[in-house]
Amino acid sequence: MKNILFLALSLTASMSAFAQDVASTPEVESYKYGMHLDIAKVVSITPPADICAPSPVQMTYEDSQGHTHIMEYSIMGTGCTN
Repeated sequence: MKNILFLALSLTASMSAFAQDVASTPEVESYKYGMHLDIAKVVSITPPADICAPSPVQMTYEDSQGHTHIMEYSIMGTGCTN
């Protein structure tokens, strides 16, 4: 009986920890020209694709309130040669 109770408590604790991790992941926002961005600190930027065409990249940043955001925008890929 103690083993079953311990297992149930362990599963409940792990599920609540998982739910907190999922809830804290910010939603990806697409950049639109003219948007007001409150960027206090850039955390990371994904590298562009190795193609000669516009490539989507994502920038993770913190705003002045300390909230984390993910912004997706397009830049030219790194695969172009002259």
